[in-house]
Amino acid sequence: MHDYDLSDPLQQSDLACQYNGQPTRWHRRKDGSLFPVEITASHFKWQNTEVHLAAIRDITDRIRLEDSLKTQNQILESAQRELEQTNLDLIRSYAELKETQAKVMQQEKMVSIGQLAAGMAHEINNPVGFIISNLGTLAKYASRLKGFIEESLLAVEDSALRASIAQRKAELKIDAILDDIDDLIKESLEGAGRVKRLVLDLKSFSRVDEVEYKHADINECIESTLNIVWNELKYKAKVVKHLSELPQIKCYPQQLNQVFMNILVNAAHAIEKQGTITIATSRAGDEIEIRISDTGCGIAPEIAQRIFEPFFTTKEVGKGTGLGLSITYGIVKKHGGDITVESEPGRGSTFIVKLPIVEER
Repeated sequence: MHDYDLSDPLQQSDLACQYNGQPTRWHRRKDGSLFPVEITASHFKWQNTEVHLAAIRDITDRIRLEDSLKTQNQILESAQRELEQTNLDLIRSYAELKETQAKVMQQEKMVSIGQLAAGMAHEINNPVGFIISNLGTLAKYASRLKGFIEESLLAVEDSALRASIAQRKAELKIDAILDDIDDLIKESLEGAGRVKRLVLDLKSFSRVDEVEYKHADINECIESTLNIVWNELKYKAKVVKHLSELPQIKCYPQQLNQVFMNILVNAAHAIEKQGTITIATSRAGDEIEIRISDTGCGIAPEIAQRIFEPFFTTKEVGKGTGLGLSITYGIVKKHGGDITVESEPGRGSTFIVKLPIVEER
């Protein structure tokens, strides 16, 4: 704040020298009130005389206008920030809603599978049980008939008759038929057993009645999941298993089955022609480690960083929701575990799932 007599040429010159190009200054009027001024000064020679020229301008109105504009800008900026935050909250809420909806749909699908499996188990297991039992009895009957035929042939004393019976037996290929009966019964028993295991595995996979933690064998979870997704894998890959002996862990078996299913199906999709999927389990300290590797196309580093994000997918529109691995990640984290991926484009990928072993106290 300065007390200048702006009518004094010497003081005008002093102002010009001191404040040329400086920002707004405050000065005092004759009545003592303060007001803002803008000083523009120049210095030059005219007719061998040093000339100092100063222009002093009252900018009170401009300052008021600038202050008003600044206030309005601050209000607008604050409103814009609030709007941006609201939009972000809406986007986040919408994404969470979609993810929750997808999880609910997936859960409902699993419940439907479980209900279907329960009905199938009741309707299929009884007739399959009869088939298995009857095939076992038939195998015993065939064995007895085979023994009886051999004994009867040896009991024939007439060599000519025995030779005629043996010739007829050869013409009818009785020995081959009896051997084939054994193979047919064995294959039928295996097929019926597989039907029974598939129904049990489907029921075990869905586990609609298991919503609490329970002890489960991870290797059994993997085996039952493999049976469920086998049709997806068998035309694309050879499955190699290295399943170590593991302690049971407390978990949600149905949810872990879903984890293994998602990884295995993705592995099959990553293999363009015939490849290999390797599943290895082991114990590492107080954790169980599951490694699922494939010889597929691999994952680029920039994509690998995002594969667990909700709705992120590299598949064509309509061929994937982008939620499979996101749900997988959430399930593993819910179990206090961790999931990572190691991949090299063109050479394949390995998903590593680690689950804690909770010892009983």
